[in-house]
Amino acid sequence: MEDALIPVNVVVGDRTYRVRIEPRHEEVVRATVKVINDKLLEFKTSFAGKDMQDYIAMVVLWYATTAAEEGGTGNGKGAAEQLSAFESILDRALG
Repeated sequence: MEDALIPVNVVVGDRTYRVRIEPRHEEVVRATVKVINDKLLEFKTSFAGKDMQDYIAMVVLWYATTAAEEGGTGNGKGAAEQLSAFESILDRALG
């Protein structure tokens, strides 16, 4: 039953998503969601007057740039794995 997916509710921005993930990914997903929400709050504080879609786009750009920079120095394995896991989760949830 290692491949069994568990349902997890995550909140990104002001929306709740119920996603099904492998139990071994839960900690990574929750940590990634926390980083995303912290960055959203930071951008909302820095750039008042934008809408949530703008903030989410800024976070995605920041996260991808950070992962690319870390990947270029050989230190981005963790970030790349987090992005890959999060992408898989989003694909399952949206597809």
